Amino acid sequence: MLVKQMCLIMFVIWFAQIEQVAAAQQPSAVSVLNKLEVKGRAPKTGYSRAQFLHWSDPDRNGCDARNDTLKRDLKNAGFKSDTNECKVISGELIDPFSGKILSFNLTTSASNIDIDHVVSLSNAWQTGAAYFSKEIRSNLANDPLNLLAVDAKLNRQKGDGDAATWLPPLKSYRCEYVSRQVAVKFKYSLWVTAPEKSAMMNILQKCSNQRIPKG
Repeated sequence: MLVKQMCLIMFVIWFAQIEQVAAAQQPSAVSVLNKLEVKGRAPKTGYSRAQFLHWSDPDRNGCDARNDTLKRDLKNAGFKSDTNECKVISGELIDPFSGKILSFNLTTSASNIDIDHVVSLSNAWQTGAAYFSKEIRSNLANDPLNLLAVDAKLNRQKGDGDAATWLPPLKSYRCEYVSRQVAVKFKYSLWVTAPEKSAMMNILQKCSNQRIPKG
């Protein structure tokens, strides 16, 4: 039994080291930001959320992207019965925007947690997605890289703001947040505006070793 436990501990340590190495191999957020095209915002003409088919099931695991995100981000998630663990109805969230712990329970109250599009759909539309096919826009809207469970009030405060107009109140999360925006924009060949890039660079210069997340 002791040998098995030691083997398990060694495996966990080995796996953690592999993850650390993989993370270190990701490019820096600053270097990726400097690869993004800088242009003015395109008109919002023609935009609606319906242009981005979201809450679909891109990974075909039987659960929609909203509930997959809740399952990923909430602790002690509870599920509606007979949904094959695809309908999250309770749990706890350490809100990345504020650092507060939020209790989530759809059986007793309305949802206090939103799924944020890190690069908002409106921003994406005005920085290149207007020219995408519906399939690519759907991919962007359902991509785990672009989705976070967050405090609903702060998400609605953010609206469709970019880094030049809105940042999370929790300053210690801003590097990670901006690096995720950079990763999304790079993955989908979206551009940044000059004020947006300036705001992003201002944040990332304080954490020059910040790597973009995988996705």
